Amino acid sequence: MNQVPGIKLNNGTLMPQLGYGVWQVPDDEAERAVGTALEAGYRSVDTAAIYGNEKGTGKALAASGLPREDLFVTTKLWNGPSRRWGRDEVLRAFDDSLAKLALDHVDLYLIHWPRPMRDDFLAIWKTFEEIAASGRAKAVGVSNFRPADLERLGESSDLVPAVNQIELHPLFPQTELRALHSRLGITTEAWSPLGQGKELLTLPVVASIAAKHGRSAAQVVLRWHLRSGHVVIPKSVTPARIRENLDVFGFELDAEDTAALDALGSGPAGRRIGPDPAVFDV
Repeated sequence: MNQVPGIKLNNGTLMPQLGYGVWQVPDDEAERAVGTALEAGYRSVDTAAIYGNEKGTGKALAASGLPREDLFVTTKLWNGPSRRWGRDEVLRAFDDSLAKLALDHVDLYLIHWPRPMRDDFLAIWKTFEEIAASGRAKAVGVSNFRPADLERLGESSDLVPAVNQIELHPLFPQTELRALHSRLGITTEAWSPLGQGKELLTLPVVASIAAKHGRSAAQVVLRWHLRSGHVVIPKSVTPARIRENLDVFGFELDAEDTAALDALGSGPAGRRIGPDPAVFDV
């Protein structure tokens, strides 16, 4: 029934290539939204401490009745500037996320931002190594890390992040970073894979490819991600759109389609929608 392929992470953990993201979903709506996604066939759910919806997400996971081994749950450490992130603080935050999710382990735990100006992600990663060794996170990784951040991590640790979750869509293809991921064995995961539905989904080239295949613009862009080997976590609270975003396995983009979508990212740099990890610190 579930057509979503799995991607094997660098530690052997299998991660669904398409999951459900709950960014900007209020906690009191998360139980319904995540429940709808699980009923539709999603088995991977991506949340974060800062989203404020781990409790609602956990309620939906419990109410689904699905075996824990069939689910893939990701959450993230919000390593904001409000505290110094030593070992005890990281472990306390991780325990808090597990308690809110009502789980004894997560499948993936990520450092949410590098915050290079704070110069503390190397110390945080040491505690992530401990969390990974404990089995309470099947895999650990990072989010929004730049090439320089990943290189620093590699110089101080033998544990390579399983995933780097980054802003990625045809208008912001992150070519250099994806190439580095490939060399290091890091899985690329795309947040805002649809460009937050702004300019990207209204472009004539996307509309033309969608019409050619009898699909929506969002389905075409998600198919581009899957063909490129990315993990994707589209977010919607609309039941019909939640189901539509999962219904992307009944067609294939051809080489011409892919080339046209690839070309969207060849223009001026900086089609970024979210914060720049080089300066983001709040």
